[in-house]
Amino acid sequence: MQGHEQSAAWCTYLFMMELLASIHCYFWSPSRTICLWMSLVLLLQYSKTVVSKSDYLIGLGSYDITGPAADVNMMGYANAEQIASGIHFRLRARSFIVAEPQGKRVVFVNLDACMASQLVTIKVIERLKARYGELYTEQNVAISGIHTHAGPGGYLQYVVYLITSLGFVRQSFDVLVDGIEKSIIQAHENLRPGSIFVNKGELLDASVNRSPSAYLNNPASERRKHKYDVDKEMTLLKFVDDQWGPVGSFNWFATHGTSMSRTNSLISGDNKGAAARFMEDWFEKNGIKSSDTNESGSDGLPRRVSNIIPNIHDDNNKLLELATSFRSSPGSPATQTMSVARRVRGALKQAEKPGFVSAFCQTNCGDVSPNVLGAFCTDTGLPCDFNHSTCGGKNELCYGRGPGYPDEFESTRIIGERQFRKAVDLFEKASEQLKGEVDYRHTYIDFSQLEVTLTKVGGGSEVVKTCPAAMGFAFAAGTTDGPGAFDFKQGDDQGNPFWRLVRDVLKTPDKKQVDCQHPKPILLDTGEMKQPYDWAPSVLPIQILRIGQFVILSVPGEFTTMSGRRLRNAVKTVLTRSGNGEFGSNTHVVIAGLTNTYSQYVATLEEYQVQRYEGASTLYGPHTLSAYIQEFQKLATALIKGQPVEAGMPPPDLLQKQISLLTPVIMDSTPAGKNFGDVSSDVPANSTFKRGSTVTVVFWSSCPRNDLLTEGTFALVEMLQGKDTWTPMYDDDDFCLRFKWSRHSKLSPQSKATIEWIIPSSSSPGVYRIRHFGASKGLMGSIRHFTGSSSAFVVA
Repeated sequence: MQGHEQSAAWCTYLFMMELLASIHCYFWSPSRTICLWMSLVLLLQYSKTVVSKSDYLIGLGSYDITGPAADVNMMGYANAEQIASGIHFRLRARSFIVAEPQGKRVVFVNLDACMASQLVTIKVIERLKARYGELYTEQNVAISGIHTHAGPGGYLQYVVYLITSLGFVRQSFDVLVDGIEKSIIQAHENLRPGSIFVNKGELLDASVNRSPSAYLNNPASERRKHKYDVDKEMTLLKFVDDQWGPVGSFNWFATHGTSMSRTNSLISGDNKGAAARFMEDWFEKNGIKSSDTNESGSDGLPRRVSNIIPNIHDDNNKLLELATSFRSSPGSPATQTMSVARRVRGALKQAEKPGFVSAFCQTNCGDVSPNVLGAFCTDTGLPCDFNHSTCGGKNELCYGRGPGYPDEFESTRIIGERQFRKAVDLFEKASEQLKGEVDYRHTYIDFSQLEVTLTKVGGGSEVVKTCPAAMGFAFAAGTTDGPGAFDFKQGDDQGNPFWRLVRDVLKTPDKKQVDCQHPKPILLDTGEMKQPYDWAPSVLPIQILRIGQFVILSVPGEFTTMSGRRLRNAVKTVLTRSGNGEFGSNTHVVIAGLTNTYSQYVATLEEYQVQRYEGASTLYGPHTLSAYIQEFQKLATALIKGQPVEAGMPPPDLLQKQISLLTPVIMDSTPAGKNFGDVSSDVPANSTFKRGSTVTVVFWSSCPRNDLLTEGTFALVEMLQGKDTWTPMYDDDDFCLRFKWSRHSKLSPQSKATIEWIIPSSSSPGVYRIRHFGASKGLMGSIRHFTGSSSAFVVA
């Protein structure tokens, strides 16, 4: 703020000096015409600097949050066997800050993570307060997850979300807190005058409803108001810096982060993370000339560095001769920052101009799947049972199919690309400018015993209550995106005696709880389980952020399609009927799902009766949605009237109670005569690969938990320029490069890194090599960084 004020004062000073010069010129110069033209040029220059079309200060930031790529259970599918063992592409925290020059400000952070965590949010806010005072607090900061099911777990604070990760994983937690804080710091330091534009449009082929039988239980009159059984609309914000032009975009679209399956072991941002990577690369190559297809590959995706490096080798025989002179190099010591320095995007980033940040945010995705071909039985190939998603009575055989079936990587690419292309279209055509105040409201609500006033159909009202958290039997059945095990099935409103006996060993729900949660048969009474500490949240944050006519509803869970529609409509009605004229027909309301903490699902009352997965995972009973609507209406009313809201009792900070059973890395080793970074399996001698083929190299390596190489890379593809200069081309943040890690055996200190490069069609012919970075741990705990490279090969 201080810098902005100084800049304005300086510009005012320049204007006065130019005006005085103009007056002097007019009265004293013998050549008035020339002098007046000079003054006009100066005044036009001044107007470009001072006269801003913007109402806001905007700043965007991005930082690496890729967690441990080994040994840690992934968050999302609750599959104990899904253990991280490499990287598909990196995860990031992407932030924007919007501020009125002399007024309020809001922060929105989008995480390539399964969901936000209450504990992460608490610690991020603590750090921001220590750095900025009361400028950024829980009131005006929203932290939202994209819901990838391919990120490391162990960073939430409640027991039920830590079981498969063997408790709390400090490394997963720390990298999130650090990355979120750094992305916000970047956004804060990038604050400059700018404008924001909003656009929206339909994306028809990236989502389907995975629980259509539950959706059909909603009133027919309500369903007739909507063309589809999922929300097909994408809403996008375009951020334009007054000096630099477009600097980013954030959009909200509903589809689950489950293109990658429950058996995948590579860290991945799934379809939304892929879309963000595609769009950021697209803009960095094309800038505002996005319609110029010459800058795109034949696959339509942006070209990489190879476009801007001239190809000096065009004779294949000469290339082979050159490649044979570069054999694999033995592993050698490296500095901790070497992999950071070799990052592709770090090398491309301009020093002064802020990098383009694009986030693909999550919204009401509760019953929405990216597996658009439908759900089929793996044994027969026939469609699964409509009501229960079973095959011969078993849920384990029913799987949704993505558009790239049976290749989950291809499905991820396709769904990501479809979102990316729609976002580009909206970005290029965005013309409605946000105007108006920046404001926010936030409160904590105890959802375990909240009174909710319902309007009766025939008139009058009744008061009902929410319940302590509980999960139904159908929760254990999973979904068509990731089915569960044993004999559970969706649509089960009865339960069975055997699993009740198992449940009762942990906690037997009393009659009050059973009646409150009806018709949900309770499998886990998590809201009343307190040992060794809370199993599920009771107190939840809800929040509204306003930027002019654009409103974000921060919700701590996964709303189903119809639940989201009801909440948005309820809030929009409050805003537009206020009578103060601030909100009109152009009011835009979006839901930011999985924000600030996580409390599973929110189904409608009617969907709850069916007790499919989403209803069974609606923790606080059948009136959960009504509770949200009631409390958000209060926030919206307070926002319009400029009134404060009660802060509410904050949730607990359970950091000191966390338990971790994940064993640490003891040490790494290699076979006798081998160094870390040595090649174990090289490319064949005199190799030539065609674009579209896969190059595979295996290195002797170490556990990736020793150093996450944050903002660095474990894998790198380099291209030869001239006779001996190797230029970074692709790293482990690229969709085409996969870093896979494995141990010789479960308890062995020896491990290998397999690096696979699927050569893009846009790659230039030339001489390439593959390089690996890592960090080994000695018996005494010392960490030593290393690197190694493959023999060179030709891409023709």
